[in-house]
Amino acid sequence: MSEGKNGLTYADSGVDIDAGNAMVEMIKPLVRQTRRPGADGEIGGFGGLFDLKAAGFTDPVLVAANDGVGTKVKIAIDSGIHDTVGIDLVAMCVNDLVVQGAEPLFFLDYFATAKLDPEQGAAIVSGIAQGCVIAGCALIGGETAEMPGLYGRGDYDLAGFAVGAAERGQLLPTDDIVEGDVILGLASSGVHSNGFSLVRRIVEKAGLSWSDPAPFAPDKTLAEALLEPTRIYVKPLLHAIRNTHGIKALAHITGGGFPDNIPRVLTDDWSAEIDLDAIDAPPVFGWLQKTGGVADLEMLRTFNCGVGMIAVVAAGQAAQVAAVLTEAGEAVMPIGRIVPRREAGVIYRGTIEL
Repeated sequence: MSEGKNGLTYADSGVDIDAGNAMVEMIKPLVRQTRRPGADGEIGGFGGLFDLKAAGFTDPVLVAANDGVGTKVKIAIDSGIHDTVGIDLVAMCVNDLVVQGAEPLFFLDYFATAKLDPEQGAAIVSGIAQGCVIAGCALIGGETAEMPGLYGRGDYDLAGFAVGAAERGQLLPTDDIVEGDVILGLASSGVHSNGFSLVRRIVEKAGLSWSDPAPFAPDKTLAEALLEPTRIYVKPLLHAIRNTHGIKALAHITGGGFPDNIPRVLTDDWSAEIDLDAIDAPPVFGWLQKTGGVADLEMLRTFNCGVGMIAVVAAGQAAQVAAVLTEAGEAVMPIGRIVPRREAGVIYRGTIEL
């Protein structure tokens, strides 16, 4: 094969294969931390392997989900804090699996950037690995793409892909939801990973920088407070599902808030009546509403407003399910009940205190 003198190389075009290989070596110890039955936690091959039999399943149904972190990554980029958005990436996928009663088994990530910085990439993957450990799933592979000219210098984006499984006949929602079933809310850790285009607009309106003290959490910078990772509810919910058999449906409160997400797990026969007075919203939401002049209904459709997950539970087992979740570390709020279908899938009572 001939080599032309002074010819262009791939590196000349802005893509550094050696940097990619260096990053893979850096993240291998992180990936090994995510080992679980069914996966050995190694990467480097052309595909990741998972053994369902070794994971203990008899007649499994696979459930898959994919998601990203949205414009929350822009705060990470601008502030230089890269080790938490990976947790968000895992959370947004695995929380969507557990709402169907599935145990997350493995995860794959896609990291695209203009110019690969192995240290930055390893920080991002450290968050992904941490999220996988929290969720109990294995990080079995991923893809890193350098794309100069498509992304601005310093910019990157993330996508995640998760696969879980449940034994046949044990998927959620169940078909026995009835009037009077209780709606439990599980507290969020903050804004999670939705609505950040509005968040960034509000921060700009307030004239704040990411290094300023957060007005709603003065012990942290604004970036640190807003980058608080999305809560991963997987292990407490799986424990409650398997040990109480009282959970009939779960809904992950993401983009669209209450009105768009709760009806997704209800048939047209039912509405969710939500008592807004029962919701204990973190201070960040009050600051966002006041600073941005955002109406209550817009807040409820854009943000989780303090409730990252809801569970529909048989009335007679609500106390038991709440106790099991509380013991597992969740803050649980009884926030409503199931009623016959009315004018909308979600009906509000009271006023949310932000």
